[in-house]
Formats: sequence, C-alpha cells, structure tokens
Amino acid sequence: MKRFKDKTAVVTGGSRGIGLSTAERLAAEGAHVFIMGRGETELDKAVAVIGNATAVPGDVSVAADLDRLYERVRERGQGLDVLFANAGINPLATLEELTETTHDAIFDVNVKGTFLTVQKALPLLNDGASVILTGSTAAESGAAGMSAYGASKAAVRAYARAWAGELGGRGIRVNTISPGPVNTPLWDKAFGERAEEMMATVASGLPANRVAAPEEIAAAVTFLASSQSSFVYGANLYVDGGMNQI
Repeated sequence: MKRFKDKTAVVTGGSRGIGLSTAERLAAEGAHVFIMGRGETELDKAVAVIGNATAVPGDVSVAADLDRLYERVRERGQGLDVLFANAGINPLATLEELTETTHDAIFDVNVKGTFLTVQKALPLLNDGASVILTGSTAAESGAAGMSAYGASKAAVRAYARAWAGELGGRGIRVNTISPGPVNTPLWDKAFGERAEEMMATVASGLPANRVAAPEEIAAAVTFLASSQSSFVYGANLYVDGGMNQI
C-alpha cells in the first residue's frame, strides 16, 4: 500500500542530497511532490529522477520565491499534506574566520528560510498534515567551525517545539529530523579537497563506523511524514549513527 497516495508534498532543497532522496521516496509512494532549489538545471534533472514532481526555482530566504512555489501548490487544488523544510547551507568557519556576511547568509537560509517556508504554507496545510524541519547534530555537538550553523539549527529545533503546540489543534504535526554526517554534495562543498579524509575520520568515531547515505535519512523523514508517526509531535529524531547518543 502506498502511504502517500493522492497526497501533495513540498520539499525545499529538493534537487539533491537528502531532499532529493526524500522527494523520490514520497513520489514512489504516491505523492505529487513540489521541489524548490536554486539551480534550474539541477531541478530539471531531479524531476526526471523523481517522476511525479513539479520544480519551482527559488531561494527560501526570499518571500516572493516561496509565494511562487505555493501558488503552484494552490493551483493543484488539493492543499498540502507533507512539508519538508529542508533547504540549508553550512559554510565552515571558526569564530575568528566567520564574517558578518557569512553569518547572515547562514541565518537567512537556515532560520528565516525555515520560518518563511512554514508560515507561508499555513493557508494550504490540510488538517492532519505533517511538517518536518531539518535540524542537525551540530545544534548540540559544539563542533569547531560550525558555530553559526549549529546555532541556526538550534533555532530550527526551537521552532519545531513551539509550532507543534501552536498547530496541534488542527492535528498538524511538526517534528525535527537531525541527521549526523551524510554523504551529500553539502559535505563535499563544506570540506572541499578534504572531504574523503574527513568522512573517514568522522566515520571511525561512530558506532555505525560509517556515514549515512541520503536514502537512510529519507526513510526517517517519510516515517515522520506518514500516519505511522501519528502520535509524534514536537520530537527531534536523531538519525546520526550514534554520534550524539553515546
């Protein structure tokens, strides 16, 4: 049985990595998926992979771009059942290296972008809808070079807890997914030429002894999106190979 038959989903940051894997899974289980990302070429390739999908280019930190996304959803006429607010960036910088411009960019996308993504979806969210926000183990780990990113994800966690209470009366569930290290393009962008070396180092310190594949995070997201998690409100689901648990 397809868990998302005839459902409508939105995935931001849906053209690659965790977003793309989640969009693929939602579509495979019956949903029509709207994806948003910054690169039109990447979006076109993603739609070809996903199948039952509509791409809307845009930046989640720009309100007008989200208005265009939700207008497309509105035109479908079935409301919105699953919202995965996943878009995010993670430039690495120590306190000494961090510039005001980089700091603002991180908070614009990760915090303001998450806020706008969910707030602008409110008129479309069907009663009983599921909203999933992408957090991170960095919100608690205090990893060097990730202070601004970790702080932005701590804010996302706070959003989820408050919004779960505010929207619970409509049966709308808001939860956070907190991945650990995942083999995605974001990892390569963050570490550059040191990506493989860093992946091996991080993996050696995990009980799982490896980093995650995007599909493993997508499996957890679709659990939170489905009726199988019907009594889960305001939770933070760690999918981190044990990184923050042991």
